[in-house]
Amino acid sequence: MTTIPLLQSLPPPRLHLHGGGGDLPLRSRRGGCIVMNATSETNNPAILNAVFEPFEEVKKELLLVPTVPHDSLARHVYSDRSEAAINDQINVEYNVSYVYHAMYAYFDRDNVALKGLAKFFKEACIEEREHAEKFMEYQNKRGGKVKLQWMMMPISDYDHLEKGDALHAMELALSLEKLTNEKLLNLHKVADENNDAQLADFIESEFLAEQVESIKKISEYVAQLRRVGKGHGVWNFDQMLLAA
Repeated sequence: MTTIPLLQSLPPPRLHLHGGGGDLPLRSRRGGCIVMNATSETNNPAILNAVFEPFEEVKKELLLVPTVPHDSLARHVYSDRSEAAINDQINVEYNVSYVYHAMYAYFDRDNVALKGLAKFFKEACIEEREHAEKFMEYQNKRGGKVKLQWMMMPISDYDHLEKGDALHAMELALSLEKLTNEKLLNLHKVADENNDAQLADFIESEFLAEQVESIKKISEYVAQLRRVGKGHGVWNFDQMLLAA
């Protein structure tokens, strides 16, 4: 009796591709391995149920790539309103930093000599300037143009007949932090109105929580200074800030 090898007795297997293209036969076996002969049908997008054609989708974006040398290549879904609002916020941050710098200079005077308050306002000045620079970096990242605006000259003396200089300056700082918070919320509103989820996320993740913390801290400082009055308590408060 003649024996037929098992592999020779089996029909050639077929590859099943779902998508309307039918079955493709596996054509040959070499050295015990199955070799599939590809056909032109495998390049048909309908066979593979492709959901989009990449080059078709990108055609409209190619039309938006600027060819003018001075236009940003990175700009995408970024409105003119958002760009202008960020420039306004940069100006706010720089103005607040400028006022804090003036406060630092006042409390660092030899005839005022409240080194803790000088240290606090110098750190606040640097922080606000860093905020302005962070907005400038973001503006460039989104393809906008940074346009710096003029700044108001801050006052140079913070003494107050009834409150004293420490409380007067700290109440002014609290007002500035609340103003900055309002401006940030307005910027967030501009992002929402222009469907700019990336700008909204940037404001939420980088500024809003920190702003609430600053308002809370300075509010406590104002309350403490109102308790101690203008006398020796101010010096104790100043030493606390110096040690912080």
